[in-house]
Amino acid sequence: MKRFVFAIFALLLCAGAAAQETECIGKELDGSLTLRVWGTGRNRTDALEQAKKNAVYDVLFKGVTKGVTDYNMRPVMTEVNARARYQDYFDIFFMDKGEYLKYVSMEDKRSGSTKVRRNYREVSLCTTVRVLVPQLRARLKQDGLL
Repeated sequence: MKRFVFAIFALLLCAGAAAQETECIGKELDGSLTLRVWGTGRNRTDALEQAKKNAVYDVLFKGVTKGVTDYNMRPVMTEVNARARYQDYFDIFFMDKGEYLKYVSMEDKRSGSTKVRRNYREVSLCTTVRVLVPQLRARLKQDGLL
């Protein structure tokens, strides 16, 4: 019986470790996306900052296909190798406390919705983030990237 319980526990632990992919929770009427996203850092603050960056990065370059099945979002930047082509722009955009923060909102966050995992070197954090996609798209058009 102990082996069975241990096997179930190990299976759940492995499934949780593999689930660190950005997931769409919903699309708001204003066009913004509510996402469940993971971040990793030295402490909880760094992990939260990285989660916000990951949310914007995934919307821009990877798209969001996991989660709500009736809405699969393609990446905003559909150009091949856009990250590499506009590297100078996006390095500044994704700096710590950079411009990407203007397009992230934590208003959908509920108490108790954050998951934290710690090991001896780092902290992994799962949180709820809203990405303001229409404003982000307008900024990229204004800057000549779209």
